[in-house]
Amino acid sequence: MDITFFGAARHVTGSCTLVTCNGISIMIDCGLAQGKDRKDMGDELSFDPALVDILLLTHAHIDHSGRIPQMVKDGFKGQIWSTDATAKLCEIMLEDSAHIQESEIEWVNRKKKRAGKKLEEPLYTIKDAIKSLEFFHTCDYKEVINLSKGISCRFVDAGHLLGSASIELWLLEGDVRRKLVFSGDIGNFDQPIINDPDYLDDADIVIMESTYGDRIHPKPDGAVGSNVPTIVRAKELAGIIKTTFDRGGNVIVPSFAVGRTQEILYLCRYIIDNNLLPEYKNLPVYVDSPLSVKATEIFASSIQGYYDKEAMEIINRGENPIIFSSLTTITDVEQSKELNSILTPKVLISSSGMCDAGRIKHHLKHNLWRPECTILFSGYQANGTLGRSILDGARHVTIFGEQINVKCEITNLNGISGHADQEGLMAWIKSFKKEPKQIFVNHGEAEVAQFFASFIVKELGINAYAPKKFESFSLIDISVLPKQIGAKIPNTKNRQLTEALSALVEGRDGLESVVARLVESSRNISLDENSTNRLINAIERLASDLDYLSDKWGANAPVSTTTVEKK
Repeated sequence: MDITFFGAARHVTGSCTLVTCNGISIMIDCGLAQGKDRKDMGDELSFDPALVDILLLTHAHIDHSGRIPQMVKDGFKGQIWSTDATAKLCEIMLEDSAHIQESEIEWVNRKKKRAGKKLEEPLYTIKDAIKSLEFFHTCDYKEVINLSKGISCRFVDAGHLLGSASIELWLLEGDVRRKLVFSGDIGNFDQPIINDPDYLDDADIVIMESTYGDRIHPKPDGAVGSNVPTIVRAKELAGIIKTTFDRGGNVIVPSFAVGRTQEILYLCRYIIDNNLLPEYKNLPVYVDSPLSVKATEIFASSIQGYYDKEAMEIINRGENPIIFSSLTTITDVEQSKELNSILTPKVLISSSGMCDAGRIKHHLKHNLWRPECTILFSGYQANGTLGRSILDGARHVTIFGEQINVKCEITNLNGISGHADQEGLMAWIKSFKKEPKQIFVNHGEAEVAQFFASFIVKELGINAYAPKKFESFSLIDISVLPKQIGAKIPNTKNRQLTEALSALVEGRDGLESVVARLVESSRNISLDENSTNRLINAIERLASDLDYLSDKWGANAPVSTTTVEKK
């Protein structure tokens, strides 16, 4: 009886944990590592998927589910258990992920082919994604499932996403009994549409996330403690819409296709139903994202057992809480382009949430330069993304090779997060009436996971530890499991600054190489008109960026504490 941590161990993404009991291998989640996590963890599976008998899936987000098609491609033939809503969301999300894998490798291979290099294969294909759906088995919340002799499990609502779950896993090997609880992603309280997280009573060993284990979410005005009533969130959104519409602008919302988009639609519906914008009763709202539209259809139909009391009251009136008469959904590319020719003010929700891909980039291109418009962020913006640059105050950005000045209002919708903060995480673990003997802390940045484990030890006196990638532990004698002590509160900004400076130094030679290549290309008199125009645009963009940076940070620019903090 063992547990091994293959993913999201001192990382935020790529959740993947293996438990063995009675010769049966049970995997909990198998997600894609994303961003810098992918560089650390690589693309190859660190185990033989043909030897995995059962996969238990906490929810559909790609950092938890995204490697399932890769497992199937590499020989997995076992059972996948999830809630019904999770299985339905995986139908669209895994295929979308496969499409991204194929598109990315197609772009890479075009360059390799020109260079005469060996071509690569995608991690998996759309065919692999569709094939993986054949292995899914679904269950209801709180339904006990007998997986094998001496092994059973139960899914309970984690309050993070439609169908998301924490998993209780009972193991019996010889005369040793153990109960494990996997938190999955623990949801924030008072999220629109879905229930708050279910609390659990007992466990011998808990494996829990720590995404926000070092911080407390900012609350909008009107919040009472950790409670944020829907009307508080709706009034904040209504105020942003009114201010923007009054000056004739659009509210552009970069949004994650699954979960966040539907929450914003719920708030828009609430604004309309409660007449919070009497000047704009027929509030025009557009969702422009094929994946968002498909996900909204699933949210609109997957209701029983997943919606909270407030949302069910709307259902019981014979209405749908995220569908309303002034909502327009867009999937067609031409219709998407036409949106930017509509001059009347509107709320336009589009993916991706961090602005790095998808149709949102087109809408940013057409609205960032307009002072009357507002870009409304509603989710986390990772370092290095276009969304983070805009949110941090960039004066201009480059989109599709064109430099766009940022003149519009940039703001953030407070109080909306799919993850519990430190207070929520502690409330969840404190709910156990039978104190766990061991807590493994995962799904957080290395410093955060270690700090939160140490915080649990200090505050609750429970053994807690943030495992490293590939660490394995016997669950027979749990008295010898490790304890995290003395981890300090992460200084995230200092770490990010150090990483940024390191990347800058590494990129210095690359910049010199770019300049040299642009100069050399300019001497090529055989360039056609299109190639010449592209070269001119590239040179002008780089020169403009360097000119801006020189004004801001050059030898003659004053550098003050205020300037540094603002930047």
